[in-house]
Amino acid sequence: MEQYKEINSIGYTLVGDYYLPNLLPHQEPERPVGVWGKRRMEYLKKHRRGMFSHLLTSGGLNAHLADTDERAREMYSRLVEQMAASEGVTEELKARDQMAWVGRMNNIAARAREIVYEEVICA
Repeated sequence: MEQYKEINSIGYTLVGDYYLPNLLPHQEPERPVGVWGKRRMEYLKKHRRGMFSHLLTSGGLNAHLADTDERAREMYSRLVEQMAASEGVTEELKARDQMAWVGRMNNIAARAREIVYEEVICA
């Protein structure tokens, strides 16, 4: 007797005398989700409930959050590097005036976080 059936792309497993539907979504391997992925999840929960529910029930939430986190980290690093270079925030400034360097880098980091939040997290 057959232990597994598929009808209309829904899998069924034989339990005793009955075929019961496999209701759990396909399990993907867990990938680490960083701070940007967690921010994306909070944004989805608050502002895009339908998309959040779909990703959660389809089993694609972790992959989506991990991909978003990776894209956001890369963009953030690139932005900080580019802004620092264009504004003349160099290792020479760091050696000469550490407090000025820290202040300018904090300003650059805050602007980069805003840009990444708007363009990646809220997209």
